[in-house]
Amino acid sequence: MAVNLQVDGLTKSFGDLVLFENISFGVSEGERIGLIAKNGTGKTTLLNILAGKEDYDSGNVVFRRDLRVGYLPQDPQYPGELTVLEACFQSENETVKAIADYERIMASDDHNGLDEVLHRMDSLKAWDYEQRAKQILSQLKIRNFDQKISQLSGGQLKRVALANVLISEPEFIILDEPTNHLDLDMTEWLEEYLNRSRISLLMVTHDRYFLDRVCNEIMEIDQRTVFTYKGNYSYYLEKREERVMAQNTELDRANNLLRKELEWMRRQPQARGTKAKYRVDAFYELEKKAQQERDKGNVKLDVKASYIGNKIFEIEHLSKRFDDLIILDDFNYIFSRYEKLGIVGNNGTGKSTFIKMLMGEVAPDSGKIDVGETVRFGYYSQDGLEFDEQMKVIDVVREIAEVIEMGDGSKLTASQFLQHFLFPPETQHSYVYKLSGGERRRLYLCTVLMRNPNFLVLDEPTNDLDIVTLNVLEDYLASFKGCVIVVSHDRYFMDKVVDHVLVFEGNGKLKDFPGHYSHYRAWKEMQEEEAAQQKKVTPSAAPKVSKPDRSNEPKKKLSFNEKREFEQIEADLPKLEQEKAEIEAEMSTGTLTADELLSKSNRISELIDEIDEKTMRWLELSEYM
Repeated sequence: MAVNLQVDGLTKSFGDLVLFENISFGVSEGERIGLIAKNGTGKTTLLNILAGKEDYDSGNVVFRRDLRVGYLPQDPQYPGELTVLEACFQSENETVKAIADYERIMASDDHNGLDEVLHRMDSLKAWDYEQRAKQILSQLKIRNFDQKISQLSGGQLKRVALANVLISEPEFIILDEPTNHLDLDMTEWLEEYLNRSRISLLMVTHDRYFLDRVCNEIMEIDQRTVFTYKGNYSYYLEKREERVMAQNTELDRANNLLRKELEWMRRQPQARGTKAKYRVDAFYELEKKAQQERDKGNVKLDVKASYIGNKIFEIEHLSKRFDDLIILDDFNYIFSRYEKLGIVGNNGTGKSTFIKMLMGEVAPDSGKIDVGETVRFGYYSQDGLEFDEQMKVIDVVREIAEVIEMGDGSKLTASQFLQHFLFPPETQHSYVYKLSGGERRRLYLCTVLMRNPNFLVLDEPTNDLDIVTLNVLEDYLASFKGCVIVVSHDRYFMDKVVDHVLVFEGNGKLKDFPGHYSHYRAWKEMQEEEAAQQKKVTPSAAPKVSKPDRSNEPKKKLSFNEKREFEQIEADLPKLEQEKAEIEAEMSTGTLTADELLSKSNRISELIDEIDEKTMRWLELSEYM
């Protein structure tokens, strides 16, 4: 099994801040690694280093020779004057270089080297590059190929960059938050695309279902060190808990030994210069170990919610449209006390507009929203990160309150409150412009919750938050004594938080579905299957009036071999589905070795291809049964 990437002894620091120190790891062919770490611990920095976009202090980064590598940055940039399609030809990948070389040679009178370029074009499948670009862009709902880059939203730009990575069909891809700005349909398409391919990958994502379904290895940066887990996200959760428990046991042991050594140090000051020097050295090592924080970094969000009455808000005959785009059409709704509503739907269907109407930021065309007198909103918006870059973190919080009341009646100073949000004293007195994207999001969440709201409105709260913060936020929302509306493409987050979903289906159509997102998704798939079955009209169900028209066009009959093939496919499909289910169950047990995991993962890819191929053939043959 070829090694695509080998990293040895890598260290990176910014001044006194050490992000990671002397870390080593490799990515082999077929491995799909999810990188997990708390915000501000260097995930994006590490990916930038691997992509050659950032320097490092020491160590070695070695890629396999002639490896085709694709890289999706967190915030991609393209010249604003380019069109969407032109941006897809701005990549530095080998396919684009081959196309450029071909066009340069053909435009000149000197055709030396043409044979070599033609061979490269063939091997890289460069002739249909533009068609592949259009297909993938369309899957990501970018259909205006002539639109200028400067006219795209941040989410559209991220999708163009993702398409740019996938078009070149790299052997190894590095992805920084690939699901940010993808709606649910696009995320599920990307899952399927990656699972069908044989691409190796290293990615940062906070989408835990995506991690679980795509990755076969999890790599965690914790305490400046790398820990690897040979399995998917579910396996990682189990094994990480074992590691933390073992670490805490070791810390308990270190503390007990430290107390004994401390007594000895106090009794034997003269021993420091003679034979007992090894015990002095051991003491300082124990002291260092005992001072490690146990499972440090838990965010505590036990903030007091103010009283909320029975009347929350009532919507009557609400309508809103932008030109031909209908957002709401005569919509009515009564929101209940302590309701936790999730809002889902494709991009552009009006989810954020609906929220802004509720918050009074956008006026409806007609109808009204009547909000109860006791409602006290806490609004976390996609556009809410408007901090003064030159302010210190502590001053951002102090502008809101010097003292914050907690749910148990206790009170915290602004500094103590920030420490619960993983802002140590040195970071509190640092400037906002020095914070990472995830740290800014965490600070913004802090400023929303500290106002003691009783109705939380969260518009895409999961973007750029680390998994530790998301876990605690989910626990907080589950016990929150107030109302919640969440707009999110994070399926895992929605499943844990909401009790029903409001689906924006487009063109002003909304569906209120009882249950969380996975329930809705299963129901939708069942509806789609039933609709597909109803479209099939058997010959016996065809109207009699059509018979004269078909008298001279006898229906094709299956040959003997085709009938046998049809029967064999019907027997094979259940067996293939059963094998796939059994392998998926094995991979979730956490008992497989790395080689076994890789083998099973490859087999699942083969099974998916075989099932799809046989299903399509079955559909073809069934037309003539």
